[in-house]
Amino acid sequence: MALTDRDLVSIRDLSDSEIEAIFTVADDMMRYTRTALTVCAGRLLATLFYEPSTRTRLSFEAAMQRLGGDVISCADAKMSSVAKGETIADTVRVVEGYADVIVIRHPLEGSARVAADYAGVPVINAGDGAHEHPTQTLVDLFTIRRAKGAIRGVRVALCGDLKHGRTVHSLVQALARFGGEMVCVSPPGLEMPPAMVESLSAEGASITQANSLDDLIGDVDVIYATRVQRERFESEEEYERVRQAFRITADLLSRARRDALVLHPLPRVDELAYDIDDDPRAAYFQQAADGVPVRMALLGVILGAVEASGAGAPQRPEPREVAGVRCGNERCVIAHEPYLTPRFTGGDGAPLRCAYCEREAST
Repeated sequence: MALTDRDLVSIRDLSDSEIEAIFTVADDMMRYTRTALTVCAGRLLATLFYEPSTRTRLSFEAAMQRLGGDVISCADAKMSSVAKGETIADTVRVVEGYADVIVIRHPLEGSARVAADYAGVPVINAGDGAHEHPTQTLVDLFTIRRAKGAIRGVRVALCGDLKHGRTVHSLVQALARFGGEMVCVSPPGLEMPPAMVESLSAEGASITQANSLDDLIGDVDVIYATRVQRERFESEEEYERVRQAFRITADLLSRARRDALVLHPLPRVDELAYDIDDDPRAAYFQQAADGVPVRMALLGVILGAVEASGAGAPQRPEPREVAGVRCGNERCVIAHEPYLTPRFTGGDGAPLRCAYCEREAST
């Protein structure tokens, strides 16, 4: 399959056909989440997690072990050579000598792209700052598809911190491609990045914005809640101002459709009341469990251990240096890894965007 030996940095690195192929394999892997296969025997996964993680890291490690492979892990940056000043490029070039595939989570936007550029083995992005989280999107789509039968025409309310939430940044792109309808519901100041909304709208996606779920909850098929991303705020005061901007309670859910689906990438803080956990529409723990078969499928096809049919790998624009242009995003990897050269995509009438964090460039 075309996915063998490929990197997965952005959800745009996969064609629609390849995503469908992964889901077909994941459907089959549902039978093996409590047993062990041998298709990846002798293969090693390295997990480099420089931000906290429970579901993503453990589901990747469980997936590899269910496939018969093994795992080596770095789960704390303070206990790695990063604490001594080692760069991302050097880290992955060392780790590629130990493992067949690398999964990385890092606080800097664009860090996974750097890892993929320098590593000689496939790299999978498990979250790069507030940028993207493509494998969470695969899990989200898989859960919706299993519950609703299809994604096209499904109306999804994306609720919470849409400015900093990397899960929704990947998800809106995939929903648009598969014909989902999106309503972005967020407190003032935490809206979906305008450039992303404008780009998707220009491509014909159904995407609107609102500040309250109250009047919409009866008209959506999926309620996708996210927490306010405390770690992305400049100050505690700014975070406290918006942390309880909305909350999904049993009373609110009583007005939702009987077949609605409540999803959340987890962890939750204040945005999901515990008294809805037993509601049959609350599917976030099943969503977390679906991470294992989806990541089993992804690892299996990337390592060439599982057969799948899919074609049409998207072409990523070739980035280039542009004189007098810089990335003004202080959370971009380019501002922290001095060996990197600023590069950009776009031009010819389109905005120039940083090749790493994809923010619009400054002059």
